[in-house]
Amino acid sequence: MKRTLFAAGILSVALASVGNAQTTTDSTENGTHYTQAQMKQLAQSAHTPEQYKALASYYNVRQKTYLQKAEEEKQEWVRRSQNITVVAAKYPRPVDSARYLYEYYTSKALEAGYLTAKYEQLAGTELPAEAQ
Repeated sequence: MKRTLFAAGILSVALASVGNAQTTTDSTENGTHYTQAQMKQLAQSAHTPEQYKALASYYNVRQKTYLQKAEEEKQEWVRRSQNITVVAAKYPRPVDSARYLYEYYTSKALEAGYLTAKYEQLAGTELPAEAQ
């Protein structure tokens, strides 16, 4: 009984690590995927136009992601606004949480936009119009 449980545990750990290794290999093959910690380190040590371009591109993608999430939350906010009942409303209401998430994603997109512009300026070039 103990051997079976032990073998099952070893097998599950082995399968999980193989799946994780495949995922890691896929994300590092294209060479454009950076973690947030890597980007923070690159921002501190960047001094070449290529590094600034990489930073600008990274923050441009983040800005697009945050804008997409903000749009989704705005739609949710509108949907939840139609179902407000004043009688049993407790704070925070679902409409409030959707509004707060919308405002959060909007501010993060604005911040990423500022960083994109900053690193584009430092690189001395601007991203192509279709990339923005």
